[in-house]
Amino acid sequence: MGFSFGDREVQNLRQITGNKLLVRALKEEGVDTLFGYPGACTIDISDELYKQDEIRVILPRHEQALVHEADAYARTTGKVGVCLVTSGPGATNLVTGLATANYDSVPLVCFTGQVARPLIGNDAFQEVDIVGITRSITKYGVTVRKREDLGRIIKEAFYIARTGRPGPVLVDLPKDVMAELGSAVYPDSVNIRGYKPNTSVHMGQLKRALKMLKKAKKPLFLAGGGVNIARANGVFTEVVEKTQVPVVTTIMGRGAIPTNHPLFVGNLGMHGAYGANMAVSECDLLFSIGTRFNDRITGKLHQFAPNAQIVHIDIDTASISRNIHVDVPIVADAKEAITKMNEYVEKCETKKWTKKIEEWKMEHPLTMKNRQAMGPQDIIEEINRQFDNAIIATDVGQHQMFTTQYIEITNDKQLVTSGGLGTMGYGFPAAIGAALGNPDKKVIAISGDGGMQMNIQEFATAVLEELPLILCVFNNEYLGMVRQWQKLFYGKRYGMTNLKAGALYRRTNGKEMPEYTPDFVKLAESYGAKGIRVMRKEDIAAAFEQAKKETKIPTLIEFIIDPEELVYPMVKPNGTLEDMIMDC
Repeated sequence: MGFSFGDREVQNLRQITGNKLLVRALKEEGVDTLFGYPGACTIDISDELYKQDEIRVILPRHEQALVHEADAYARTTGKVGVCLVTSGPGATNLVTGLATANYDSVPLVCFTGQVARPLIGNDAFQEVDIVGITRSITKYGVTVRKREDLGRIIKEAFYIARTGRPGPVLVDLPKDVMAELGSAVYPDSVNIRGYKPNTSVHMGQLKRALKMLKKAKKPLFLAGGGVNIARANGVFTEVVEKTQVPVVTTIMGRGAIPTNHPLFVGNLGMHGAYGANMAVSECDLLFSIGTRFNDRITGKLHQFAPNAQIVHIDIDTASISRNIHVDVPIVADAKEAITKMNEYVEKCETKKWTKKIEEWKMEHPLTMKNRQAMGPQDIIEEINRQFDNAIIATDVGQHQMFTTQYIEITNDKQLVTSGGLGTMGYGFPAAIGAALGNPDKKVIAISGDGGMQMNIQEFATAVLEELPLILCVFNNEYLGMVRQWQKLFYGKRYGMTNLKAGALYRRTNGKEMPEYTPDFVKLAESYGAKGIRVMRKEDIAAAFEQAKKETKIPTLIEFIIDPEELVYPMVKPNGTLEDMIMDC
């Protein structure tokens, strides 16, 4: 009788290179899209990727844009984003994107090429200690030193990236390790000593928190980005409707409950709505879920929610009581905790409290002054009117704050933005990543004229991938957020913020300025995209209608904005949430 081997045994006997095993591992992990830029230390991996058709390889034009694209792909699909770059500058160009993903809890696995092991530590060409450089901005980083460890390390990388509090993982691949022959087996399970993320809910703590919620006279839910990351929006909305407790959100939490819901108050924080900030300051129970309580939402720490007991649900133990001392800590996955809450919550008596919040909202409604000229609110409200099923990606600056104030986020719309790090240059590549992961949705990027120029080379990527993005550039000729601070607190000394004149500003102040550089419309057209310039509010709707007709190329719409348009309300520097500067 003959003896036959199963598939696993055959794989054990086979010997393949590390490069082949990496590609096999990606397929086993369900990776369908990889964002990569080649180089000497990864050319053999590129060759293996070329030989297969299951994984789509996207070639951006800069490694920073590449990691932002993988980041937004992950945020909008729920999958792990995957990057591949070469050693040295290829790896260091990931740093900003890794930090962005780390702050916002985005699951990424980034593979970096590395020089051969005998060259490590010898200042070889394009050699850097990328694991050391990124240790503080990744969830985990490792250099593969032995071929036999490769499969296990890749498996662990994907597991670590997507479990617990998600985050970026970096795997550094020496070229000689990847060329070595070794086992073809890719592990099917993970057992990492010391890493056992907890997702279950401590029911004793949760029931204690729910009793406090029931007794509170002025209860308030604070939803952070953790609710969106856990995709707990639907069940959270059910909890809110059962309890009738009003909701405020962080910027990253916007959309945790539909923004048109009657119990949604608004964003809180530095540029939060008046009603939201006042509600936090006056509530007697703040039931927070999935937020780090960073300085942008708290104002003065010792005066944050001064009258409230605080419940804090978060998957990350380190985030609880780090900035704000809480009364009831609950370490748990947001969706699991909210689902359990949904089984036990009861209606709370909040009529007087919600009436008071409505009075604050009416006293200072979130709106900009009615001006003749086109303003950011006009543009964003037109987006709300025309797009029901969309992903909105923003860059960072005034336009980001305007967007997070006025954009409507419902079950069919998603907001993608750099909240924790505040990364200029994020918006355009994020829109590309979102569009690649969600071909059935319209993707709109909102950027300033400063941030748009930081990764503008990605027009090539968007055009070649035939992505019908709509790119909105709010052009006020300045680095607007810094200029706002200069106007309010620095005697209108606009140092280093005038993008039209640059270093010539002080010499041309009061004289004729040069033409703005670049001409965004011509630049878009030079890449093969469509460019539109809008200068009047009555032309906004037509510009979006025109852009929607394009199905194969991106459209850039440049909106000419008055630099005097400022973001209000604004919490005073070193102030409390009640110390707000209103539109003046």
